Amino acid sequence: MTGVRVVSYNIRSLRDDPAAVVRVVRALDPDVLCLQEVPRFWGWRGKRRELARAAGLRVAAGRRAAGLAVLAAPRVRRVAREFHLLTRVPDLHRRALAIAVLELGEGEGARRLIAASTHLDLADDPRLAHTGQVIALLDRASRRHGAPVVLTGDINEEPGGPSWTRLAERFQDAYAVAPQGQEWTFSANNPRKRIDGVFPDAGIEVVGCGVPGDAALTADYVLATDHRPVVADLRLP
Repeated sequence: MTGVRVVSYNIRSLRDDPAAVVRVVRALDPDVLCLQEVPRFWGWRGKRRELARAAGLRVAAGRRAAGLAVLAAPRVRRVAREFHLLTRVPDLHRRALAIAVLELGEGEGARRLIAASTHLDLADDPRLAHTGQVIALLDRASRRHGAPVVLTGDINEEPGGPSWTRLAERFQDAYAVAPQGQEWTFSANNPRKRIDGVFPDAGIEVVGCGVPGDAALTADYVLATDHRPVVADLRLP
């Protein structure tokens, strides 16, 4: 089986300490980095590329809208990418889904993975409606590209809520399956909630998932952004 490290991270538009964000990402050494609240205003494209370069990664998917991006390590090849705007809700931020179809390994041992990033609403009804749209889009992408899916994101809801439950019914809640490290993802300064998650397809083995609690990392979490990163070590069939 092929091992892959996927990290989900809300970086609050790099409004805090971008250098701390880079230190966190480099320490975590992801194969795939799925981001929420990526810069999306003036100079957004250059800011994303600079973040990727500084972290030793490259941009694999994402557009300006909704502040989503998927970055990949040089050892991971991008096969395709998609970007879908979810239904517009008046007076609320536009929501979307960024998808990267990636290939890991070489030759006959190469494996494909669909990595996706989303950031759902604070409002209950739109969040649940968008959850259904995300699942439908990922099911379609999996059929089209013949690859398993790992969805990541800021769900803006804790486990047990209707949107989280629906995601956990369709996918695995990686932390619940194989907890490794700390549970809480928000806030970085005073973590009390798990609102960020990694959700792999049932065919993907979850080796471990959680928020690393190393002292050096913990110090940078507070400087970097208001969320903590979720790290999932997975094995592809």
